[in-house]
Amino acid sequence: MAGGRHPFYKRLLKEYKSLSTNSLSGITMVKNDENLTEFIFRIEVTNHTLYKKEDLFHLSIIITSEYPVDSPRVQFVIFDEIVIDDDDKDSKGSENKDTVVVPNGVPKIPIHPHVYSNGHICLNLLGEDWTPACSIESVLLSIQSMLNTNDKNERPPDDAAYVKRAPLNPKSTTFIYHDDTV
Repeated sequence: MAGGRHPFYKRLLKEYKSLSTNSLSGITMVKNDENLTEFIFRIEVTNHTLYKKEDLFHLSIIITSEYPVDSPRVQFVIFDEIVIDDDDKDSKGSENKDTVVVPNGVPKIPIHPHVYSNGHICLNLLGEDWTPACSIESVLLSIQSMLNTNDKNERPPDDAAYVKRAPLNPKSTTFIYHDDTV
């Protein structure tokens, strides 16, 4: 947030602490910024016929200035590096930054009837069903559940046309919900 902390920083801090200490099975926080407004989470889908164990799915969650009244900006991203900041300084006084490639997996956008190939997610919770009672955790669990219950190896029917004209920000889209059963 430009100009300082988010107006609901205390709530974000509480959510962050909860996500950091209470492990959600198959969900790992990979990265966050110091203002707690940008996160990357890895979501694992295990024992599933469509998704392989080595498939790595990452969600970008960006907290809007209107959060929690407004939903966060959420989309799948290809994320294959973690930057680790060392507190150590090298001989020239510069901070060391090591880049570590995420091992043993293939970063990709999951194939799902509600997930476009650009990572945008067509999910009511991220739009009209959002309420201030929802949280980052509820978003993560809903998306993980959506993947776990998927039995269709397909993208949304309008994937190619949507991706061609889609805005960068998925919140700028008015999604057409094709099938609420997946």
